[in-house]
Amino acid sequence: MKTKILKKGLFLLILLPLLAFVTAHKFYISVTNIGYSEKDEALQITCRIFIDDLESVLEERYDFKGHLATDKESETANTFIERYLKTKFAVQIDDEDMIYEFLGKRYDNDVVICYIEIPKIDLKNKSSIRIRNEVLTDLFDEQQNIVHFRMNGKKKSFVLTKSDTNGMLNL
Repeated sequence: MKTKILKKGLFLLILLPLLAFVTAHKFYISVTNIGYSEKDEALQITCRIFIDDLESVLEERYDFKGHLATDKESETANTFIERYLKTKFAVQIDDEDMIYEFLGKRYDNDVVICYIEIPKIDLKNKSSIRIRNEVLTDLFDEQQNIVHFRMNGKKKSFVLTKSDTNGMLNL
């Protein structure tokens, strides 16, 4: 009995110093969902971005401290988020740049969900959709932006990175 306790104690004495060298590595990821509503004839897009990462890039890029998801949130937060997204997220349909509307945002735990829409789009006679997603790649080299397309019952996904920022869906 004493030898089992001594062995466990010795094991912990060896293991604990090794664990001191293990550090938590933060991962950098966003998830964008794109779907087409035939009823509304619109591309409906949601972008899920970690709040702290978005705050960091807004502060570095625009010197904007938005205090997102707090009681002190700036009244101009949506303006700065929209401005940033317009420079880092783009949609082309058949090689034509689309103008999208930033509808707003909401918070879900540590994530901000941004709502975007491209209205009045009829995809019946279109052949391709291209997405450029550079969100947070200017701040984090390891950033991965996952994009999910859902249309006509089909799903296609891409993982976009700093070196590969475009994904294309043939319709």
